[in-house]
Order: sequence, then C-alpha cells, then structure tokens
Amino acid sequence: MAKIFCVANQKGGVGKTTTTVNLAAGLAKIGQRVLMVDLDPQGNATMGSGIDKRGLELTVYDVLLESASVKEAAVLSDKCGYHVLGANRELAGAEVELVELERREKRLKTALAQADGDYDFVLIDCPPSLSMLTLNGLCSAHGVIVPMQCEYFALEGLTDLVNTIKQVHANLNADLQIIGLLRVMFDPRITLQQQVSEQLKDHFGDKVFHTVIPRNVRLAEAPSYGLPGVVFDPSAKGSQAFVEFAQEMVDRVQRLPVPRNSEVKMASGA
Repeated sequence: MAKIFCVANQKGGVGKTTTTVNLAAGLAKIGQRVLMVDLDPQGNATMGSGIDKRGLELTVYDVLLESASVKEAAVLSDKCGYHVLGANRELAGAEVELVELERREKRLKTALAQADGDYDFVLIDCPPSLSMLTLNGLCSAHGVIVPMQCEYFALEGLTDLVNTIKQVHANLNADLQIIGLLRVMFDPRITLQQQVSEQLKDHFGDKVFHTVIPRNVRLAEAPSYGLPGVVFDPSAKGSQAFVEFAQEMVDRVQRLPVPRNSEVKMASGA
C-alpha cells in the first residue's frame, strides 16, 4: 500500500517544491517506488524533475477531470528514477471546473487509489494557497510534511496550516495528520534560527524531523538544470541531507501503527 504525503505550507517561498523533488529523488535512490504529483499550475516540480511540462500529453488536470487514469498520465523521469504526474498552466482552469463537479475535493484520492499497488510513496507538491487543488491533496494524503524556515513569520504561517489540517481532518479526511516538520534552508550561524529551531522541538517534540536541510548553493542551482539537487550534485551537503531525510521517512513510516480499515495512518496527532 502506498504511503501518500502532501508537502504543504500556506506560506510561500519555504522550499515546498525543492523538498518534494529532492525527497522523491532521495526515496528513489534508496530503492523506493515513488510517484511525485505536481498540484501547482506553475509546474515547477514537473520541470524540476526533468520533465518538460509543455510536452506532456496528459497531466494531473486530466486525472482530476477523470479523462485519464494515474497510470496513463504518469511519466517516468529516467534521470531521477521516479514517476511524475505532471502539471502545467492548464491546471489553473481546474479550479473553476471542479467547483460544479461531484466529489470535487476527493477526485485525486479516487484516482490514486486505483494506482495504490504501483508505488511505495506518493508525494504531492501543493500550491501555497488553500485552494480546491490543495484540498484535493489534503483529502488524498495520510500525512502532511511541512517544510519551514526557522524564522519568526514561519511560526505564524505554521499556526494557520495546523488549523487548516485540523479542519480537513474533522470534516473530510479523518486520517490526515502532520507527520513532521522539516527544517529547511537552515544556517546554524544565525542565532534566531537556532532559537526558533529549539522552540519547534519544545512545542512539537518528535513531530520535528531529526534531519535538518542546510542552506546550500547547489540545491538552489539544481532547478535551473531541471533536476533535483540529489541528482544534480549527489555529493553536496544539501543533497546528502535529503537522502538522509528519505531514510528517516522510511524508518518513521515503518514504526507507525496500521489504523482501522487497513488505511495507513501517518501519525497520532497534529
């Protein structure tokens, strides 16, 4: 059974796409079968996985409108070692079209269920706003991975996200929980970042992943080459940190109990 995770944060510019593609590449590197779903109309995760979004015949847009299956629309990124359910500007129109459709917030969940046996992990890159696309991602997922910088405003954004997840948990997806907070773009030389990091650990405890992703030039350069940093420069500190994070994810998932109805519940509380 595939473990489905949203990578989400309502604050922009915190490294959601960087986290998604590098975690996908890291998981693939340690032998996991991975599907990366791009739910952002900008298609950055698609392009960052070595797939030309302009050349896609089928995208997540077609899957949401039920004119194609995940198996038909997903393409293999040969360089990265994982499958991509890509997105392009066409996806922006899905926001309007989904509003009038039945089961509008659970279309992605239904589609992923049909491909459940094909993957070990499904990672969903969500747009920063709480939209119908983000809602589809949250309704599909067993858990949420929250990448965040250790800065003051990031804490305010985290509060909003936790409230959103609680609402979705209560009304649409009883299995949805925060699986963990990932500290990204971390610079230990900055005192404020150290302080915020400690506050996170004090408040959220084991919900904070042990792995820390350092601020790294090679990770920042990789998207311009259409690759995750893990593939672009495997020896870079940031790339090595993401492979370490991938292993931590596998270990954490293996330790979690299987909930009722055989649905994989990713954590015990937000």
